[in-house]
Amino acid sequence: MKSSVLVSVLLATTTLVPAHALAQSAPGGATAGGGQSAPAGSVVSPQAGTPADPAQQADQQQEQVEISTPGGNSGGDEIVVVGRNIPNVVRATPEVVSVLSTADIARTGEGDIAGALQRVTGLSVVGNGFVYVRGLGDRYSSSLLNGSPLPSPEPLRRVVPLDIFPTNVIASALVQKSYSVNYPGEFGGGVINLTTKAVPQETFLQIGGSVGADTVTTSELGYVYDGGKYDQFGFDSGERKVPAFIKAAGKNGTSPTSADLTALSNAPTTLLQQNNQLPANLSGEMSFGTFTDVGSTRLGVIAAAGISNTWRTRFDKQQSTDDATGILTRDFRTVLTDNRAIVNGLLGFGAEFGENKIRWTNLYIHDTLKQGRLSSGNTANIGIPSPYGKPAFITQNTSWFERQLIDTQLVGEFKFGNFAFDTRGSYAKTERNSPYERQFTYQYNTAVKDYTNNLSGLQSASVAFSELNETLWSGQANLTYNAPTDRPLALSVGYAYNDTSRDSSRYTFQYSAANNGALGDVLAQLRPDYLLSDYIVTTNGIYLRNTSTGQGAAAYDASLKVHGAYGQVEAEIFDGLRATAGVRYETAEERVTPSGGAAATNLKNDYFLPAVTVTWNFASDLQARLHFSKTLARPQFRELAPQLYQDFDSDRLFFGNAFLKDSQLYNAEARTEWYFAKDQRFTAAAFYKRINNPIEAVAFFPAGSDTLQTGFANAPQAKLYGGETEFQKYIGLDVLGADWLATRRLVLIANYTYTHSSISAGDELIASPLQAGSQVQLRPANILFQDGAPLVGQSDHLVNLQIGIEDKKSLSQFTWLFNYASNRVTNRGPVGGGGGIRLPDLIEKPGIRLDFVGRQGIKVMDKQIEVKFEARNITGTGYREYQTFANGNQVDINKYRLGRMFTLGASVTF
Repeated sequence: MKSSVLVSVLLATTTLVPAHALAQSAPGGATAGGGQSAPAGSVVSPQAGTPADPAQQADQQQEQVEISTPGGNSGGDEIVVVGRNIPNVVRATPEVVSVLSTADIARTGEGDIAGALQRVTGLSVVGNGFVYVRGLGDRYSSSLLNGSPLPSPEPLRRVVPLDIFPTNVIASALVQKSYSVNYPGEFGGGVINLTTKAVPQETFLQIGGSVGADTVTTSELGYVYDGGKYDQFGFDSGERKVPAFIKAAGKNGTSPTSADLTALSNAPTTLLQQNNQLPANLSGEMSFGTFTDVGSTRLGVIAAAGISNTWRTRFDKQQSTDDATGILTRDFRTVLTDNRAIVNGLLGFGAEFGENKIRWTNLYIHDTLKQGRLSSGNTANIGIPSPYGKPAFITQNTSWFERQLIDTQLVGEFKFGNFAFDTRGSYAKTERNSPYERQFTYQYNTAVKDYTNNLSGLQSASVAFSELNETLWSGQANLTYNAPTDRPLALSVGYAYNDTSRDSSRYTFQYSAANNGALGDVLAQLRPDYLLSDYIVTTNGIYLRNTSTGQGAAAYDASLKVHGAYGQVEAEIFDGLRATAGVRYETAEERVTPSGGAAATNLKNDYFLPAVTVTWNFASDLQARLHFSKTLARPQFRELAPQLYQDFDSDRLFFGNAFLKDSQLYNAEARTEWYFAKDQRFTAAAFYKRINNPIEAVAFFPAGSDTLQTGFANAPQAKLYGGETEFQKYIGLDVLGADWLATRRLVLIANYTYTHSSISAGDELIASPLQAGSQVQLRPANILFQDGAPLVGQSDHLVNLQIGIEDKKSLSQFTWLFNYASNRVTNRGPVGGGGGIRLPDLIEKPGIRLDFVGRQGIKVMDKQIEVKFEARNITGTGYREYQTFANGNQVDINKYRLGRMFTLGASVTF
């Protein structure tokens, strides 16, 4: 009998994806495909999935087909192959996502995941590793690890700074920009879900290291101090151990005596020293993985560890003004030297049996920044310029910021017929310790023609001790039912619980002589460690005057408990048209309780948060999406806590506002996607957001101070709209005829995002960012905000371009990376002098950045060594944050050079 073969590829109908391709960790337990293989007629929804390597799994998807024989006879007359051509996860998901696979991360050559993510369409990195999505600040984004939330080691953030995650422990990163109800309701710009490396497919051992130089820092001048003998690894040897009497004095508001001071660390944490040849940047890493089969169960283990020690010096111009015409009130030049040490470790265990998986992941990150700082300049008290012909003041600072993250997660993914059940639980703890934050201010003394510090007036010495601990318990469960219907239909329900608690303290003390008397000129000329020597302290009755309550609450406790439940349906309405719709109910209570009688916060709200996305495959390689949702953004602990903090990256002081409210967001997006070849696409999208009560950073001058601080306030409303486009294309170079180009291809990846935002501010009364005691202070919104001004942190234009040549058969990759972000507001302008006029906003100029990354595999004794060369910031683009006044005057809040960085590294796999 003559046989006929009918091959039918049905776009937008049946999705056939194996469990190993898409059953991955996802928030709310909503795994890609519900953690199961998808039989004919089922819906696979990877929008919440976190593939171990999405790019690789997308390739696997294309090869999966179902072979059916009419009548169940494999020897029948006809073979029907029914499948769905899904080029990659980006297309398969019903939501708007961007995926960084292992290969994508390697191409960027970045050492941390924050650097790699800034290459994604619509993403920018602001400050010390905080990712902004579509111009919305870090408070509007959330970061997950394997689908579970993380606490932050930063007192100034609730989100985790992503530059603490080295790329050697991250397998992939998924950025979802449209909301689906299986994610937490705090969703503004998007969610970033990082996936750690999972059970390996083969045994391996990889060892690597690198050395790097910075043209502004390496072998150049910087300021350092001794500290402890383990500082180069980021761990304190005990030199900075905080005595019990300091903690007792901080809690009780008392002042330690001269006798107490002799127990404090002195010279190792006080004496700032000049180093004319700062060392190079060094890093090393190692990873190992193996597996074994026990019956039908595969058991695996993977471990990774890394260490790095880097240096950065900034020659910073720092100015400020509270004058309506821009006349300076402070004008300083500051040299800051940061020595950063990171130690990280990952240990994961996994078991796979049938279509079920269990994963236990443990992550440890220890990130320390040791900073020395020397400033010289003038203030309006003395006069600008100084009448002495030299700077009126010299200030030195020594600081130690030690952060630590410990996270353990257990995830289970199980399938029972048409049901899939996914559950996960995690415990995470972060710590931040900053002991011995020292500051000494010397003033030029015309009588002795030298700088003196007599511990009184404008001449001062202070020390601060900060400590933060935060824990987060989370649990999630999801049940998915794939209905055995003619058309794909999946129903999901889930529940999630998060419990975050934080305790934070900052105890500040001022050195004072007995009876508040000043030291004589002879003693006042002593360098800081001599000035605080045991003899000088005891002889002159120098003690520590407790100033903690003068800078807000000395300590606070905070908590956030969130219960979330959701239901979602995914269905194919008719050929080529899919829809995902659901609603999430979320109730939360957020508390911040400060010490010292300052205002407390108790926000208790509940919300229904709907979301719907419709996807239409209107041609074989084209599809369109339409999305609508409602989400929210809660104030972060640091925005609510009336406690003073100094951010080492921006070198600015922050102070919270206890009277902030939740923000509510209404989101819409329309998108078209053209997948013209495997792993190649062109997409274009338009998006719109309305934000009620957005929280904005507002600058202000505390009473009696000329030091600019940052607070927070709710603007009445803001709107944001824009568009983004992305293009990814590979061009084979074999057409050129050269043998060495036969397996090579040209890589072109480009994306552009335009965003426009505007604040609406009228006469509405809002809580001022500068509060006194427990009473709210209300001010008209148009005093703090300019109507029509853009949101803080939002760049109108973001451009990323990657051009490279890579070998498809061997490790050989050379890539140029271009990044541009247009000017953005960092703070609303303070209300200054001149009748309470609001001063111009503070503007940051990110500018253009050009990088080059080369990776080449070299065979040595049957082993392949990967050699990597990086050239960063080739354009030498510096940093500038400034104000521009109506009369043309400009004030440089922060302005410094950034060096060109060159790194050479190698790794070998056994």
